[in-house]
Amino acid sequence: MADLDDIKDGKDWGRDRPADTSRFFLKGAAHHDWGMKARLAQIFRPDTGRTVMLAFDHGYFQGPTTGLERIDLTIAPLAAHTDVLMCTRGALRSTIPPEVKKPVVLRCSAGNSVLTELSNELVGVEIDDAIRLGAAAMAAQVYIGAEYEHKSIANVVKLIDTGTRYGIPTMAVTGVGKDMARDARYFGLATRIAAEIGAQFVKSYYVDEGFERITLGCPVPIVIAGGKKLPERDALEMAYRAVDQGAAGVDMGRNVFQSTDPEAMLTALAAVVHEGRTGAEAYTMFRDLERRQAA
Repeated sequence: MADLDDIKDGKDWGRDRPADTSRFFLKGAAHHDWGMKARLAQIFRPDTGRTVMLAFDHGYFQGPTTGLERIDLTIAPLAAHTDVLMCTRGALRSTIPPEVKKPVVLRCSAGNSVLTELSNELVGVEIDDAIRLGAAAMAAQVYIGAEYEHKSIANVVKLIDTGTRYGIPTMAVTGVGKDMARDARYFGLATRIAAEIGAQFVKSYYVDEGFERITLGCPVPIVIAGGKKLPERDALEMAYRAVDQGAAGVDMGRNVFQSTDPEAMLTALAAVVHEGRTGAEAYTMFRDLERRQAA
């Protein structure tokens, strides 16, 4: 086993040799069985290989944060304008009409709050309930370098093992504690660990320096989190840069439901992710839609 002081930064990232997707449109998914591929094809559009996910699972550890006070009023009307919903089973059952027919990435970790250590989680949803809800995928945090790193990895491994048994993919979410670095080396480590233990796709953060190395070094798709609320122009530019550097889409929450016009923001994000619009072009679209709805 290598000593810690013998770990060297990678140098050969193969930028000119993209991952082979000739046998299935999604990176790293060619050898999955039919059911797993079918669910991944619900989450990622086969024509683009990308996705726009709307995350509103924040309440499981933050409570009724701004924009999520009434999910039935703020989020349910947005369901038609996103590719995928990411939420808890409680929010799904109580507020989202099943007739919207959108694939769901089900938040399956629980057991913490903003008042305690964030990495001390458990698996809060059994596989039979995920199946009962028709989940397209399951999700849990992995906290690399945190106090309960081992426990969080074990949670994700449990989801991967049970999900694989029933053809349901798992999205590992790279949780970041308040004292952790937010740089390419950290997220490169976290996303690679998530893929190596078997996660079918990963949610992580965009960083200004080295993000392309993160996506190249992860053999499965990465979708980026929005993180804290940014000005709409900046959030769209971040989405553009992430996709341009290899991300397979976005999974944004606060940058959508705390926007001045959430529906317009989802439309602009879809233009970036699926149509290749630049951040500036998408922001112009957002402003036009915002003015039109205000008129």
